Amino acid sequence: MNLPNKLTLFRVCLIPFFVVFMLANITGASDKYIAVAIFIVASLTDFLDGKIARKYNLVTNFGKFMDPLADKLLVCSALICLIGDKLYPWIVIIIISREFIISGFRLIASDNGVVIAASWWGKFKTTSQMIMIILLIIDLKYNWYQVIEYVFIYVALALTVVSLIDYLAKNIDILKDGDKKQK
Repeated sequence: MNLPNKLTLFRVCLIPFFVVFMLANITGASDKYIAVAIFIVASLTDFLDGKIARKYNLVTNFGKFMDPLADKLLVCSALICLIGDKLYPWIVIIIISREFIISGFRLIASDNGVVIAASWWGKFKTTSQMIMIILLIIDLKYNWYQVIEYVFIYVALALTVVSLIDYLAKNIDILKDGDKKQK
């Protein structure tokens, strides 16, 4: 197993620890800082594994499958933990629904022998979601900070929708080709 795949697996292994510190009262007020540190480390492994895999030509089928899955698990776990005062359930539902739609779409593409690379909109979406999550976990009680939190919530939401539309528009033929093969 190469280094990028190990980093991906490490990210997956961090998720339960992140969730425990988000939801359980282990160290009191320090829990959220431990959780945000774990989330940041996990997010950085997302950046590193892809960069290393591309630079050293270590791209594998395992990595193509697990890397986006690890990202979805990390972000969705965080979003579910953050439902409450600032992150409304309907926002979380839209974001998670997008992930299910894209995963299903990729599955159809894979069945047709097509690999669909992540778009720049998808990368912007993921980055904005990760920044939003970090801001919401830290949750400083200043008016200016809360404005920044809301800006990132709605930027992440907008990029989620835009990236979904972009993804479907660029790849809609995959659904049409799949229908032709089934007849």
